[in-house]
Amino acid sequence: MGCPIPHIERQLPLTQFTDLGLDRGLLKALSDEGYTRPTPIQAQAIPPVLEGRDILGIAQTGTGKTAAFALPILHRLAADRRPAPRRGCRVLVLSPTRELATQIGESFKTYGRHLGVSVTVIFGGVKYGGQMRAMAPGVDVLVATPGRLIDHLGEKTVTLQGVETFVLDEADQMLDMGFIVPIRRIVKHLPKARQNLFFSATMPTEIGQLAGELLNPNPVKVSVTPQATTVEKVRQKVIFVEQDRKRALLAELFEARDFRRVIVFTRTKRGADRVAKALEQAGVEAASIHGDKSQGQRERALAAFKAGEVRALVATDIAARGIDIDAVTHVVQYELPNVPESYVHRIGRTARAGADGSAVAFCADDERNLLKDIQKVTRQTIPNEDRRRDPGLSVMTAHMPEAASAPAAGRPGPRGHRKGGGRGDGPKAVGGQGRPEGRSDLPGGLRKSRNRPAAAKPGAFASTRPIDQSQFRGPRREGAAAKWSPVD
Repeated sequence: MGCPIPHIERQLPLTQFTDLGLDRGLLKALSDEGYTRPTPIQAQAIPPVLEGRDILGIAQTGTGKTAAFALPILHRLAADRRPAPRRGCRVLVLSPTRELATQIGESFKTYGRHLGVSVTVIFGGVKYGGQMRAMAPGVDVLVATPGRLIDHLGEKTVTLQGVETFVLDEADQMLDMGFIVPIRRIVKHLPKARQNLFFSATMPTEIGQLAGELLNPNPVKVSVTPQATTVEKVRQKVIFVEQDRKRALLAELFEARDFRRVIVFTRTKRGADRVAKALEQAGVEAASIHGDKSQGQRERALAAFKAGEVRALVATDIAARGIDIDAVTHVVQYELPNVPESYVHRIGRTARAGADGSAVAFCADDERNLLKDIQKVTRQTIPNEDRRRDPGLSVMTAHMPEAASAPAAGRPGPRGHRKGGGRGDGPKAVGGQGRPEGRSDLPGGLRKSRNRPAAAKPGAFASTRPIDQSQFRGPRREGAAAKWSPVD
């Protein structure tokens, strides 16, 4: 079962990054980006990481956790300059998708720009040659997706014997995507003596067991929000609507002026393309992003969305934890997710950087059980509206007020400088057309996993794993945390 995880409360009267004792080069990089105050997860995590302690961090996306581990890691690298072993690294960060891996790598490069630290990102779907050349002399920080890293280990083009700090990010998404076995294979290549930083938005039983296996005795647990709770500043609503009327309702929502920059979530790749095409036909500029899109297509779609050239970005869950755009006014869940926690991650794409946001979920009759499980896990009753019997669809401006704009200046808490988009890894899409997206970064022998979520049947809930309801405590206000504008 592994070691128990104590929750060590740290009363830290820290209000500025200068109070944390970070390297001057880091402070300069933070100042260049306009960050002066740490977010709650940063204030709690940075001191023990600087001390060399193991960390179990429980934090949703949008809390600033990338900087919570990147800043102290960079400080320690700068304080102990030494060359990395050939084909090796001093720090290994595992991420479930290529998009998140790229974003984490960009964060390390941004914060460490004055320190001379080398950073390399490797993931599937691209040729090996460039990655092999980048790793040949050794690097300080390697950010990788599990499948491609296992491939490199098998070809002996990467060695992990020199790893001093191991970071496992988005552990619960790793579980959902079937990466627990690959992670255990990777850990066997790591030295026994190392620092471990383990981050997850939720803590189901299997993730707790994995944490117990990986972490050294007496790790520090830092938590800034209850597991699987929804973003506090997001206004939520469920609309009951017939399946064949969803497209018409979605088009009508966009008649509201406050639907300025909207992410629409579907369960399947084909569904994302169909919804984007339907919006275009209704006169709404739209683009889709999912695992069948090439890296260039995903980057162009995200760039157009960020620039305001398209109002709607239609995405599958593979993008749910990776899209980092401040001014998303609304999230529309065109189809409810099969895994309840995905609901939380989806709506976390709005209400970022201090802004308010709104989330609308469509629920057809055969999705009622999915909604029931979402409300059970989040321990809330989401306000609802029934459109099934009303032949005239009315615009929802009264229910979905305009989202506030983010503060223009003085943004506290570093953000994650994210680029790229879409799925994680692997040259082919996993999960055929019309099916929920499967794992995106499995090595060849693991691509057909039994844990892959199945499409929901009418009246049934399809889950990849049992959920330990005792792990979820329900919504909780964070008090002063609401004054920060954290983004991963």
